[in-house]
Amino acid sequence: MIKTVNGGVCAAKGFTAGGVHCGIRKNRTKKDLAMIFSETPASCAAVYTTNLVKGAPLTVTKRHISDGRARAVICNSGNANTCNSDGIEIAEKMSELTAEALNIDPEDVVIASTGVIGQKLDIEPIANGIPKLVESLSENGGRDAAEAIMTTDTRVKESAVEFTIGGKTCRIGGMAKGSGMIHPNMATMLVFITTDAAISSEMLELALKNDISGTFNMVSIDGDTSTNDMVTVLANGEAGNPEITSDGEDFAEFMRALNSVTVCLCRMIAGDGEGATKMLECTVSGADDLDCARVVAKSVICSSLLKSAMFGSDANWGRVLCAIGYSGADVNVEKIDVSFKSAAGEITVCKNGAGVDFSEDEAKKILLESEIEILVGLNSGTESASAWGCDLTYDYVKINGDYRT
Repeated sequence: MIKTVNGGVCAAKGFTAGGVHCGIRKNRTKKDLAMIFSETPASCAAVYTTNLVKGAPLTVTKRHISDGRARAVICNSGNANTCNSDGIEIAEKMSELTAEALNIDPEDVVIASTGVIGQKLDIEPIANGIPKLVESLSENGGRDAAEAIMTTDTRVKESAVEFTIGGKTCRIGGMAKGSGMIHPNMATMLVFITTDAAISSEMLELALKNDISGTFNMVSIDGDTSTNDMVTVLANGEAGNPEITSDGEDFAEFMRALNSVTVCLCRMIAGDGEGATKMLECTVSGADDLDCARVVAKSVICSSLLKSAMFGSDANWGRVLCAIGYSGADVNVEKIDVSFKSAAGEITVCKNGAGVDFSEDEAKKILLESEIEILVGLNSGTESASAWGCDLTYDYVKINGDYRT
């Protein structure tokens, strides 16, 4: 049984976190430096953006956790430390300062940055802020850390669950940031996950890679893949369960718990897209295979025309069919059904690839809700998949028109 709990990245035993304002961002009311710390050595796994332009922190982190171990995460917001001539040097310095303050090895530090691309990152405010940040670390510091990694996010994104492995109570908690430049491939935004379950770094990496293909890789806000996207998981074994070193029921239960957290974070990210007024979830059922279901769901969620229609609460179902048609998936168009669903009800708008009579007023009422489900039935097989996104609004252009200035 998987149960939702509070605490975010501090829900798991042996983890503390904190967040402070150190001066990277001009607004003193906004935290801009976050830390997560494991009291004991932890297994670590990560996935990274596939963008050829990568932030320096990703390069350094990948090298640091090549041994599958880590103890701390340091992350700043307000500056992405990307496309800087001294980016690697700054990232390494961040890890050295963190390690010195925590009395750990610099190679055991995960480094992340988020914010504007192509601007020099001054190490001084970070160096001055780390002592205060370390002092702030606590078992109740998860929310402060989650606030400190936000950029254009409008709300904190945290999730945690409790489950049982080998008779031991285990927990997984996570925090995320992401609002724009979200169209991932092998990673997404910045996501930090902690667990007190005992699991080898090899199985942790397998769990993460298996999970993101159906979660974070199925989120799209605007079609732009960020340069700094990273998902990291630390597992310190403090729960005391028999270490998971191979496939089996314990690993399956761990995967289910991990998925509960990641799906929750996906929905939060999608609902907080830049300028968004609605969270969209496209669920495709009846596909011949899983890849087909995922391709169709992602294509619908990525359609700018469909996203615009959802903003206007317009049941323009033809845009759903259009997105399926150019997705590249091998589907029988004459079998496709489409419905729109929300807290206000559900309405069928397409049957067997053709329109059906429906009440525009009823459809409008359904689409005025803040969470909309787009249900696509391919009626050709048994596989299903979901993708998450948001509507496309005037405010998205306003936010990105002056993001840097």
